[in-house]
Amino acid sequence: MSRSPLYLGIDGGGTACKARLTDADGRLIGNGLAGPANLTTDGEGAARAIVAAARAAGLGDGDRVYAVFGLAGANARPAAERLAAHPFPFADWLVTTDADTALRGAHAGAPGAILILGTGSQGYGRRADGSTYRVGGWGFALSDGASGAVVGHRAARWALAAGEGLAPSSPFTAALMARFDDDPAVMLAWAVKAVPRDWASLTPLVFDYAAAGDAVAGELRRQAVGEVEALIERLAGLGAERLALTGGLATSYRPHIGHGKGRLAEPVGDALDGALAMARQRWPG
Repeated sequence: MSRSPLYLGIDGGGTACKARLTDADGRLIGNGLAGPANLTTDGEGAARAIVAAARAAGLGDGDRVYAVFGLAGANARPAAERLAAHPFPFADWLVTTDADTALRGAHAGAPGAILILGTGSQGYGRRADGSTYRVGGWGFALSDGASGAVVGHRAARWALAAGEGLAPSSPFTAALMARFDDDPAVMLAWAVKAVPRDWASLTPLVFDYAAAGDAVAGELRRQAVGEVEALIERLAGLGAERLALTGGLATSYRPHIGHGKGRLAEPVGDALDGALAMARQRWPG
């Protein structure tokens, strides 16, 4: 039986695609989760993940659904246009960046800024006059300081160098190399196929060992926190007065931020809240 209309918010990144489905009054129908939805690395995979996450959230056959997709990599126009032309089982949809939806959710549409800290990273804000600004978010190969992908890659390089006697070793470097059977050739075979989410999978080990007092992991964390603080200061220079940390690594970083901590504000909502607000505004009742 059709339930109309419904609203779908999507938050897609390099690690997972999240969905939230509500009715026209904003009542939650369900949340869903699927695989990565990063347009930079796999546009077709992102399309499949969006549908899978929507189904997991409760999408049924015959439902008239209006959707907003907030996706990593959607700032690349050709990729976003290809996805927008995909034959989704929805009444209508809008493709935008995960920064747009996260910003809308974090400040409930009011002026402010966000710093997304996940598999990738990006700073993004909106001034009172409606103008926007951004820092970073240009992908693992060129940008994304303090992101899970960058920190994980940096950790793997240090562990390999430590194993060869070229850098300080520690229990952390030993534990990371143990993941690859203490064999650089095994690590290489993994690395040549690794995508950002694979590198990011190494980052929790950095924070775990840093918390336990490991010197190398602590130095990696210190470097990453410095990158976060630099992003905060740059966003402030561009006009950010309220700045919310978002993304999967936000809670890991927040206790260690010193310089710039006074600029931080708690987010009002998340990227899915932002996507749903955008959908209801674009397609009212």
